[in-house]
Amino acid sequence: MSKTIDYSREFRKFITGQYLHSGARVTAGVVIPAMVLYHFDLLALWMAMPLGALCVGLTDNPGPPHHRKNGLIASIAINFVVAIITGYSRGIPWLLGVEIILFGMFFTLIGVYGTRISSIGLIALLVFIFNIDSHLETHSIWQDALLFAAGGVWYAFLSMVLYNLRPFLHIQQLMGECMIDTATYLRIKAAFYKEEPDYTELNTELMRYQVLIQQHHTDLREMLFKTRLMVNESTTKSRTLMMMFMDSIDLLERVMTSQQDYVALHEEFDGKDILDDYAWMITALADELHEIGLAVQSGTGSRSTTDLTAMLNVTMEHFFELRKKYLNPNTIEGVIKLRQILYSIQDITERIKRLHSLTFFDKRLARQFKLQEDISQFITHSELDPKILLANLSLKSASFRHAARVTVALIIGYVISLLYPLGHGYWILLTIVTIIKPAYSVSRRRNIQRLFGTLIGGVLGLAMLMFIKDRTVLLVLMLVAMVISYSFLKLQYLVSSACITIYVLLSFAFLNPTGWEDVLTDRFIDTGIGSVVAFVVAQFVLPTWEHEQVTQLMLDALQNNRAYFDTAAACFTGSQPDVTTFKLARKNAFVALANLSDNLQRMLSEPKDKRPKLKHYHQFVATSHMLTSHIAALSYYAQRNASQYASNDFLPLVQQVDLQFRQATEVLQHHRSVEVLSVSAKLPISDKIQQLLDIRRKELENGRDDEIMNTRKTLSDMKTITDQFELISTMTVDQIRIIQKIVEVEEVPA
Repeated sequence: MSKTIDYSREFRKFITGQYLHSGARVTAGVVIPAMVLYHFDLLALWMAMPLGALCVGLTDNPGPPHHRKNGLIASIAINFVVAIITGYSRGIPWLLGVEIILFGMFFTLIGVYGTRISSIGLIALLVFIFNIDSHLETHSIWQDALLFAAGGVWYAFLSMVLYNLRPFLHIQQLMGECMIDTATYLRIKAAFYKEEPDYTELNTELMRYQVLIQQHHTDLREMLFKTRLMVNESTTKSRTLMMMFMDSIDLLERVMTSQQDYVALHEEFDGKDILDDYAWMITALADELHEIGLAVQSGTGSRSTTDLTAMLNVTMEHFFELRKKYLNPNTIEGVIKLRQILYSIQDITERIKRLHSLTFFDKRLARQFKLQEDISQFITHSELDPKILLANLSLKSASFRHAARVTVALIIGYVISLLYPLGHGYWILLTIVTIIKPAYSVSRRRNIQRLFGTLIGGVLGLAMLMFIKDRTVLLVLMLVAMVISYSFLKLQYLVSSACITIYVLLSFAFLNPTGWEDVLTDRFIDTGIGSVVAFVVAQFVLPTWEHEQVTQLMLDALQNNRAYFDTAAACFTGSQPDVTTFKLARKNAFVALANLSDNLQRMLSEPKDKRPKLKHYHQFVATSHMLTSHIAALSYYAQRNASQYASNDFLPLVQQVDLQFRQATEVLQHHRSVEVLSVSAKLPISDKIQQLLDIRRKELENGRDDEIMNTRKTLSDMKTITDQFELISTMTVDQIRIIQKIVEVEEVPA
């Protein structure tokens, strides 16, 4: 896939996206009280107030408004209590050691309740670390704690005011980002049709973006379905955003249905230009979807930049020209594949045109929306049940082991800060807390980014202070560095770390113009020490390796793919599941696939000796992606054609695939050998397809190629549907064999 980056689009995405908005909001929450205090010469004494605003601001993750409000209130209260406790124990090292153990374990372990509470716990640890600073010994403990709380209250007020001014902004920004990533996914699919594609790289990129898109869908589902304004109120904007979300999921499924045997496709059609035409058309559709995403983020209407109808007509003309020249009794099946790809392109084109129209939030379109599914089944309800926390008090729990790693690293860092007194020894602990994450691969990456970011930021900050003497310019640079640092905190940690170092250095220079050199030295030394401690602890203290979790994730993928398959296949045997059942099965399968793919990506960053049988895991994830794509295709045809072609002839095929899913699960769970059976060519539906093929070949031999003939359409539909069943069966057989290699069970000879 081409690595060419459209910097103009990337800039527009960043400017209108959630990350810059979040960074600007947090910066405003910190800078406004800081500037007021600086004006009255109170900043040095009341620094806890902007610091309290910063701490609460960093917990303000996107989500339903009542979740955000409750999270902000909880963070303010917890930070206040932690500041009081830490203030009274500040001068007692052994007591601080005990608190490190208690706070380190508790505030890290509460991450089992979800991302929002995890961030609240992390920030509580930061508040604890800020308040053990020996420079605060002359401060009033209650005053500092109240200032922390006041800063938090100020930020919460600012955040809620901004939300009430633009209540749909967060949803639009996330929706736009989701569409942009889906456009990239579509662009990768286009690359499969170009000459000599790198299948390994493209499949890896597909898996990566599938993870990103699924995370967007999960976040959007929570924001839309848990927000009363979106579900209960029939405003044009709320209804339209819900329509966009539903259409974006359907669009992803439709893109996945275009999965083909690309090797065979290239062998048959390379040099005939039709695959290049498909790649050209799909790329154009991806560009349009990207523009829609940018428009949704910025809240503007989107119009097509190209004539999609004209482009589609050109592509269709080229297909029919090729069909006319190439179609003969021996090429029927290849032409059917090309036709189905063209149908997919047509369908995606119409969906993108509809998304364009939705960006204008037209009342007439909004009135057409009717929520068909029971959304309560799509919402994950999380409760603060103490039993969940108690259940994780075990070395078998990955969350407990992570909490233990953080706590051990903090104890080591604290002892080092006591033995080797440094000007800002608490920075060691700050470095440790921000680096160590549950996954080793993430901790390793953040460690490297923290080190290099601090070095780069230190050098740039030093250059600014040496060559720029105008304090107004320095103030502007500090504000820019703050906005960038908090904008890139979740986007690119190296950039964020560099800018944090710059603005910390500049802020100390404002407070103490003669002492910034020592601050820079301390920053380098403390960050270096903290990074070394974090690296050693992450690798050697109760590490959690990805291969330890992969079996359960593989099992989840198998079970959810089977449920998705059963839902779609039931339509071809006479049943008709309701819309909620269809979409719930699809959601669960997509989530399981994303979790499995994410696990593999993290595994790739682990030490080689900690990722046994990586090759086989990679094969399983790749086949899972293809399997889910083929089931998505079957699901599409089930909803579109099943009522026309439903027959008991499909039942043996459905039963055989179900058996293969059960066999795969059996091998994975119990390490038992099974007899692997491929799809039988003697099944009733296979005979019916062969009869249709024979009839169609005779028609072509006799020169009869009437486009409206019933045989052609029936054969095209039935062959495509049966092919999906057979491809699903082939993928499940492949997965059984891969699992047998992983668990080292020999296949029973057929």
